[in-house]
Amino acid sequence: MIALYHSTRGQTPSVRSLADKFGPEMGAAQSTTGSEKVFRNETPIQFSPDVVDQLQDREASPGPTPERQTTIDQHIRSRIEHEVKQLRKQEEEVQNSIALALEKENLDKEKSMGGEVEGGDSAGAVKSSAALFGDLEDIRSKIERFQTRRTLQDHPEVKSYQEAVLTCYKSHPVTTLDCWQEVNKFKESVRALEQGYFKSLH
Repeated sequence: MIALYHSTRGQTPSVRSLADKFGPEMGAAQSTTGSEKVFRNETPIQFSPDVVDQLQDREASPGPTPERQTTIDQHIRSRIEHEVKQLRKQEEEVQNSIALALEKENLDKEKSMGGEVEGGDSAGAVKSSAALFGDLEDIRSKIERFQTRRTLQDHPEVKSYQEAVLTCYKSHPVTTLDCWQEVNKFKESVRALEQGYFKSLH
C-alpha cells in the first residue's frame, strides 16, 4: 500500500488499478479466509488378503475359535473320564459285594455240612464232599458269567444313555450342569444293569 501511495501521488486508486496491481489472488485470498479445507484421497484404502480372510471367516463361522474349541474338548474329555472312573468304582463295589456274599454262603454251607459229617458215617462224608464240589462249580460258573457280562458297551440301552450324555456335553460346553438329567439316566441304567447281574448270581 505504501508503494501504491507514492505511485499515485495522493490520488485515490481505482478498483481497476488495484486489481491490475495485485491480481485476482487478492480477492481469492480474502474470500477464502476462515473457510474449511477438505482434502480428498484419490488412492483407495486396501487391506491385506490375510485380514480379508480373517474377517470373512469370522462372519461365515459364528462358532468358537480353535483355541476355545480345544478348551471345550478338554473339558468334555475330563468330564467323561470322571464319569468312567465313577462307573468303574461302582463296578468294583458290586464285585466286592458279590465276592463277600458268595464267601459267606460258602462258609455257611461248609459249617452245615461239617455238622452232618460229625453226626453221620463215611457215606455222609462222601455225600458232603460231592455237594461241596458242586457248590464250588456253581460259584465258578457264576463268577465267569459275571465276568463275561459286565461289559457295559454290550448293552445298547446303556450305550444310548452314554451317547446322550456326550451329545449334551458338546451342546452345552459352558453350562454342563444342564445335562444332569442325561447323567442321572445313564447312572440309573448302569445301576440297574449291575443289580440285574447281582440277582442273576443267586
